[in-house]
Amino acid sequence: MTLITTTEALNLFCRDISGAPFVAVDTEFMRETTYWPKLCLIQAATPDTAVAIDPLAPGIDLSAFLDILRDERVRKVFHAARQDVEIFHNLKAIPRPLFDTQIAGMAAGFGEQIAYDALVRQMLRIEIDKSSRFTDWSRRPLSPAQLDYALADVVHLAALYPKLEAQLQQSGRLDWVQEEMAALIDPGLYDTDPEKAWRRLKPRRHTARYLAVFRAVAAWRERTAQTRDQPRGRILKDDAIEELATQAPTDLAALAALRSAPKGLAGSRFGAEILEAISAALADPEGYAPKIERDRGPARPAPGAVVELLKVLLKARSEESGVAAKLIATVADLERIAAEDEAPIPALEGWRRKAFGEDALRLKRGELALVLDGARIRVVEVRRAPRAA
Repeated sequence: MTLITTTEALNLFCRDISGAPFVAVDTEFMRETTYWPKLCLIQAATPDTAVAIDPLAPGIDLSAFLDILRDERVRKVFHAARQDVEIFHNLKAIPRPLFDTQIAGMAAGFGEQIAYDALVRQMLRIEIDKSSRFTDWSRRPLSPAQLDYALADVVHLAALYPKLEAQLQQSGRLDWVQEEMAALIDPGLYDTDPEKAWRRLKPRRHTARYLAVFRAVAAWRERTAQTRDQPRGRILKDDAIEELATQAPTDLAALAALRSAPKGLAGSRFGAEILEAISAALADPEGYAPKIERDRGPARPAPGAVVELLKVLLKARSEESGVAAKLIATVADLERIAAEDEAPIPALEGWRRKAFGEDALRLKRGELALVLDGARIRVVEVRRAPRAA
């Protein structure tokens, strides 16, 4: 097991693994006080070798490893990959194809959002030492304990992946998780364009004036956070953006009167910049406001009793199949199914329809019933009495 600190050593490692069918990858990073995550360590392993790569080493060029991430002949294996993918997206190297063992674990019967150490414990019968988890990964030199901890993560991940993939393949569920994993490598998920920052939030109104200010303030916050390399929340809280959009202040007095505005905002440079952004948005609110396709939902409200029955059905089907309920359907899905049979939702499409959606519709039609059998719920067919002649 090796710590790589030079471009030459990294190039040799990447050459050696270029023909591997997969590489397990993990990262250590820090972002508590920054906008951009600070990449402090990259761990990579195949079944035969494992290394830690120091991206903070003077003069090191990560290009060869980034090329491995882009190489679609080599599968990249992560656990709970989203933040790792975000980091590599910032380096213009989204890992493809990708296998996320947390998502796979949800489909393989290990529960919802199973932690990595729990998955290792259950599948490999190994206890992971987590004592170095919250250390300062930006300090150098790294201690032997830190390196042992970091490398163990990918060594175990490389052992987990073939077992988990085989289990999903045998149960016919490997295709089920591909859609979820494909969503993780969608570049749109990691877009940091300030003008699109409003999409991370939930506008509560749909008037052009409100949406124009909402977009402008969100863009200002994103741009400022990026420039200053500070977390968004340190610049301006989400609820302040909502209030600014609702009140649309145009002078310092109105800005100072807002309940959610940070103390002293109106008298600061930020205050002047926010008012400038609002003024520019209000110059043409119809043109600047984002166009939002409103989901009007079902024509009638969902019957509460039906939603509760669908929750029980979902739990029963989840327990029977060993697939985490969260992966099959959300509460919002159940509400839509309760209100309409043709709702355009994932739970009524593809494998989810086979695993749950079709039964949900049959339950609504009275073709299935839920029966308490001791401590468990059974789903049974309803036999209708033949009609009298």
